[in-house]
Amino acid sequence: MSTPYPFTALVGQDDLRLGLLLNAVSPAVGGVLVRGEKGTAKSTAVRALAALMPEVAVVAGCRFSCDPGAPDPACPDGPHEAGTGVSRAARTVELPVGASEDRLVGALDIERALSEGVKAFEPGLLADAHRGILYVDEVNLLHDHLVDLLLDAAAMGASYVEREGVSVRHAARFLLVGTMNPEEGELRPQLLDRFGLTVEVAASRETDLRVEVVRRRLAYDDDPAGFAARWADEEAALRERIVSARALLPRVVLGDGVLRQIAATCAAFEVDGMRADIVMARTATALAAWAGREEVVSDDVRQAALLALPHRRRRNPFDAPGLDEDRLDEALQDAADEQGDDDPDPDGPGGGVPPQGGGPESDGGGSDAGGSDDGGTDDGGADAPGREDTGSGDAPAPGGGGEQQPVRAGEPFRTKVLSVPGLGEGAAGRRSRARTEHGRTTGSRRPEGALTKLHLAATVQAAAPHQRARGRSGRGLVVRRDDLRQATREGREGNLVLFVVDASGSMAARQRMSAVKGAVMSLLLDAYQRRDKVGLVTFRGKDAEVALPPTSSVDAAAARLESLPTGGRTPLAAGLLKAHDVLRVERLRDPSRRPLLVVVTDGRATGGVDPVALAGRAGRLHASEGTASVVVDCESGFVRLGLAAQLARDLGGSAVTLDELRADSIAGLVKDITAAGRAA
Repeated sequence: MSTPYPFTALVGQDDLRLGLLLNAVSPAVGGVLVRGEKGTAKSTAVRALAALMPEVAVVAGCRFSCDPGAPDPACPDGPHEAGTGVSRAARTVELPVGASEDRLVGALDIERALSEGVKAFEPGLLADAHRGILYVDEVNLLHDHLVDLLLDAAAMGASYVEREGVSVRHAARFLLVGTMNPEEGELRPQLLDRFGLTVEVAASRETDLRVEVVRRRLAYDDDPAGFAARWADEEAALRERIVSARALLPRVVLGDGVLRQIAATCAAFEVDGMRADIVMARTATALAAWAGREEVVSDDVRQAALLALPHRRRRNPFDAPGLDEDRLDEALQDAADEQGDDDPDPDGPGGGVPPQGGGPESDGGGSDAGGSDDGGTDDGGADAPGREDTGSGDAPAPGGGGEQQPVRAGEPFRTKVLSVPGLGEGAAGRRSRARTEHGRTTGSRRPEGALTKLHLAATVQAAAPHQRARGRSGRGLVVRRDDLRQATREGREGNLVLFVVDASGSMAARQRMSAVKGAVMSLLLDAYQRRDKVGLVTFRGKDAEVALPPTSSVDAAAARLESLPTGGRTPLAAGLLKAHDVLRVERLRDPSRRPLLVVVTDGRATGGVDPVALAGRAGRLHASEGTASVVVDCESGFVRLGLAAQLARDLGGSAVTLDELRADSIAGLVKDITAAGRAA
């Protein structure tokens, strides 16, 4: 077994270490989600935490790690008699992104359950993680139904496996830790809320700290055992401190004064529901225990808010997580003034912050680093010289038009549902019809490999004619492997939504481009909610470019859109051909994910010989490959040429205007994008 990197040898990342340690002290906090760029020691820190966890006593031979002092009466391996057990190290169980539902929660032997009436159960990863750590790397890439099962088990402390009326329950209490890189896609807000704490991590920009990180990592790689030995004393001291804090935790007093501060803070930041209040209370209590105090103070509440509220205050997916610390201080002070209670300063500097650092001041460093990714988008709102939209036409700027500064996107709105026709088999999502593991049952088939979803009626129907030949004499049904039938289900899939956006001079009028960006932003928001991958191709001047390769990070697409400059000629054909290249590569990478091409243009084309005809040929190339498409017609003014509608016909898709794109418009609802001359 490889030697883990010592937790105490980590450089910086104070909030990350604090969040993990608080959960080690009090698993009731609800776990921690670690968000940050690649290469910031997220996985290293989580794996290092396992060595600090106290040993656990378990019933010998129990696959579900029952506590010998209070064994689970419903344990599938029970009943167990209370008594002495054996001690072992706390486990760290990793959940792979591609794991199946049965691998996570366990599986029943359906054949034995039907024919013998016994609960032959094979435990899953939730059982392995009981009383230990369950680590999910790239949790944002985990399928939604697995995340739901995972978080439900974490909230209830138990896992339930149901198969056609046969059920098994076992305890599943664990420290849940998820890590993710926001560039690869976000978690839905309701799933974010299920994590107790969240921390943002970023690489330090200080030269000395970066040098020390490299020095320690090279020393560890050269001699892992020797490096760990040099940190053994610090590891032992931190382990003892965790044990002491756990013992102190039940005696910590959460007074009415600080409880009112917690409630007032959550109300001031308008977080949804009551989970934030509960998590803050548990976190503040854990902070006091970590600091060796038996009473929660105001500094504990402040630190708890910085860990528990940033991911809960996001009002839409494009809001960057974070907390206004000045507003936080005001809320805490207002609550203190209302109750007329001046809380004493905590004993010693830093209050509930561990000795490595991680006070409120350190949170700002991560926020600054994380915010730098979006720093260029703020300039888009600055007023810049440009032509006013007179509404009289869409002529390009003289001489092809120079580049104009980006404009802000208009207010997003709820869009109509755009979906790909037919029945797909792509990744689970919420856009187009598909054969999925979850959804309504539409039929049955013979299983290929392990049976995951039993179709009971079809199984009984297959076994019934053979009962006499099989010598059935009792009440049980004689079922063979060949009788089992897998349920086929229909649900929804996520698609690849590739945006091709006209950024030329004909689109450059400020009011018009703001509306166009608002429409694309609305479609991006819809793609986020439907769990799509997105990509962005823009064309202007003489050529087209891939502004964003296909990704699950809708945030990244929104940021690129905000900073999109406009001006120049309109190489529409180049944009369509660039999109064709992107889709060709993506079909090889992810053949099961069906694409939806969204072209945002007024249909005009300039440059070269007969550019409109060239764009038509490029459109027919997409149609010949069966790519579902829709054209968002941005033409405005009294004189309309209808070029976008013609482009939609060449693509074999449909055209909608900006007004028709709104879900509340009275025009017909665009449900499916059908290819002309093809059956859906």
